[in-house]
This record gives sequence, C-alpha cells and structure tokens, in this order.
Amino acid sequence: MLGRDYPDQVCSISRALEVVGERWTLLILRDALLGHSGFEEFRESLGVSTNVLAARLKLLCEEGLLVRAAEGEAARARYQLSDKGRDLAPALFALMKWGDRHYPTPHGAPRLTLHDGCGGEVEQSLRCRRCGEHVTLDGLELPLAPAFSRSEA
Repeated sequence: MLGRDYPDQVCSISRALEVVGERWTLLILRDALLGHSGFEEFRESLGVSTNVLAARLKLLCEEGLLVRAAEGEAARARYQLSDKGRDLAPALFALMKWGDRHYPTPHGAPRLTLHDGCGGEVEQSLRCRRCGEHVTLDGLELPLAPAFSRSEA
C-alpha cells in the first residue's frame, strides 16, 4: 500500500489528504452525513471489505472526524460525525455538486439537494435557489432522486 503522507508538501490540502485521501474514506463520511452509523450499514452501502472498512473507521475515529459509541446489549459500535467531521460537510457537498455537473449519470443527479425550510434546490454555494437563504447541514435534505433506487445511489 502506498504511504498516505506528502512530506515535501507544505500545503493544507496535502495535510487534509493524509486523513481523507485514501480510497473509501470520503464515501464513509458521505454515508455518515446521510445517517448511516453502524458497521454493517457502511459495509452494505459501500460494498467495501470488512478489513478496509475497519481500518478506515479506526483512522477516522483516531483523527477525530467520527466518534465511536457502543449501543444496545450487543455493544455494537455506532459511528457519528464529530464537529470536526461535520466541518467537512460543505466540502463533500461541493464535491457532490461538482460531480453532478461534470460527471452526471444518464439519469441525472442521484440525489436531490433540498432546503428543508422551503423545499428549494440548494446550490453548490449552499444557497437556496428558491428563498436565497444560506443553508447549513442541518437544513439540508439529500433524498434519492426519483429515477434512482437504493441500490444505484
């Protein structure tokens, strides 16, 4: 496996990539933003191997982007975004909107980006196209677009 550091780069992007630049990591964070929290939920959604998922979850917890908590009698771990992880949401949203624009599927964007306050479309700048408000993560809805089933998103 390639190293995940960029020792000759004096750059905030390179330091951020040391944490989120490995394959699957941004998709795990995306799924956490969408409300997934259990190991099996992540595994089923992503189709990633258990060892890779375990390693990425461990790294994200160590770096403080996810918080791991035991739940229920079986003490199954649940993972939730920390404040640090939630701070990455606008970058993930911008990446999603960029992908929708430059790498669309034949059926369009897989997810709608709706302002839960008025139902308007939220633009990449996190402004609602309908009411003009700046939308925070808590005010953003990301339902599947009608043309997509759960298995395609």
